[in-house]
Amino acid sequence: MIKIQVNGARLACDETGTGSPVVLLHAGIADRRMWREQIDVLAARHRVVAVDLRGYGESELPTTAFAHHDDVAGLLDALGLARAALVGCSFGGAVAIDTALAHPGRVSALALLGSAVSGHDWSERTNDLWEALVGEVDPEDFAGTAAGEVRFWVVGPERDPADVDPRLIAFATAMDERALAAELALSAVDVAELDPPAIGRLGQLTMPVLVGAGAADVPDIRQLADRIAAEAPQAIRLPDVPDAAHLLPLERPGPVNAALLDFLP
Repeated sequence: MIKIQVNGARLACDETGTGSPVVLLHAGIADRRMWREQIDVLAARHRVVAVDLRGYGESELPTTAFAHHDDVAGLLDALGLARAALVGCSFGGAVAIDTALAHPGRVSALALLGSAVSGHDWSERTNDLWEALVGEVDPEDFAGTAAGEVRFWVVGPERDPADVDPRLIAFATAMDERALAAELALSAVDVAELDPPAIGRLGQLTMPVLVGAGAADVPDIRQLADRIAAEAPQAIRLPDVPDAAHLLPLERPGPVNAALLDFLP
């Protein structure tokens, strides 16, 4: 692990390999550890950087205002990289998209796995699923909230917890408890959002884009994958990966790694 000074904050990264650069951006319920099944595989061909976004994992959170997408561009500056491919899952996918829109010359390709999109409003169906599966949670009860979020996102609304590897559930829960503490701290900091947001600008993603999702993920995520693929001019939509939910790279590394190796420049 190394820490790199980026826009006034020290960001924790794992860096390995040589070749064309690839930056891995984690989900909001996780940290850079979620890429443990991808790093060594990709490093055989690429210079791979897995980063904890500001406030998450082992990265710092100064109280000054910032934007995650500007931090990604700043990370490339600090690493001496003119451009890189960005691979993002969930919230990390949204940050990757925002970076590509805010700094289009810095992004050579996008691989989006179960990606969120800034400006997207969750559907009534997804809100109803959350109420049915999780209900009210105390945001300061990290253990209880993490258990609910893992039930919703990692298990998924269409599976039973008994059908999912308990080691995955335990690891995801530990990452999410840490991420919830990060999000509570982030709520006290001015985090700038892309303006206008990405949801109405997907057609501006002119670089190659790979889009995938787990077949057991929430419906909105699969529909967002369809929309990105339909609107981004050079997008490729992978078939939904069977028996996988929101942390697709961690749960089904085989097909994810194969798709990334085939796609990344």
